[in-house]
Amino acid sequence: MAAPLEGPGPHLPSVDMGDAMEDDPSQYLDSMRSAAPLVQNITNFVAMNVTANVLLAAGASPAMVHARGEAAEFAGIAQAVTINIGTLDSEWVDCMVLAATAAHDRAIPWVLDPVAVGATALRRKAAARLLELEPTIIRGNASEILALSGADTRGRGADTTDGVDAAEGAARDLATQSGAVVAVTGAVDFVTDGIRAARVLNGDPIMPRITALGCALTGLVGAFAAAGPGFGSTVAALAYYGAAGEVATRIAPGPGSFQPAFLDALYAMTGAELDIAARISIA
Repeated sequence: MAAPLEGPGPHLPSVDMGDAMEDDPSQYLDSMRSAAPLVQNITNFVAMNVTANVLLAAGASPAMVHARGEAAEFAGIAQAVTINIGTLDSEWVDCMVLAATAAHDRAIPWVLDPVAVGATALRRKAAARLLELEPTIIRGNASEILALSGADTRGRGADTTDGVDAAEGAARDLATQSGAVVAVTGAVDFVTDGIRAARVLNGDPIMPRITALGCALTGLVGAFAAAGPGFGSTVAALAYYGAAGEVATRIAPGPGSFQPAFLDALYAMTGAELDIAARISIA
């Protein structure tokens, strides 16, 4: 996510973000809040609390459900499912597959966050199984998207050492091959469905310094996807998240005070304010 410009910055040319709604990001934010979607999040231990708070502040209803005995059943009542492979074991992988299968069979949106996918064989195998279940959206940093696409990467665990621009070609290829919308998040976010592409310039450099804020973004993307088409909803979710970060950094001197300020900004931001703050360009 990019550092903010002075002031709200120019409103760059809007992208064609879907057939069901207008181009303005506010349409997706307002639709999500109106629906208050139930989002099942199978995420890592570090991210659970942060993700739940982010979704509640934004206006969605989070659920952290990953047990084998209920993962698939709960996916049957959720409006979206998000799967984050941050803390894995074989039991969790099986539960992720069960939930993703249920989402796929019901044709509800599900989001894959391939955390540190290139680091170990377990992660690579888990991601391969999940990709077969046709995620609606894939969100990761540049190194994760490169690794997931089979390209060379310099990633280090969950940290990226690759720039977003280095992963744009891999993101387009992955989107074409998988049928998913692919979001590469970083200094400037890049979103593509293999045909359309957009960049989102909102955000602040302090955001990667708060634990699990990227993982929580995956949950928010799921909430937006529950209420609108995948490409447009993803672009809007990233703009909203980054714009809230810009608001928070104006009053928070460091990471400790940033998190509550960020949650407040997510809660308070109106659709009209988002349309003014969003910096989205056609890629």
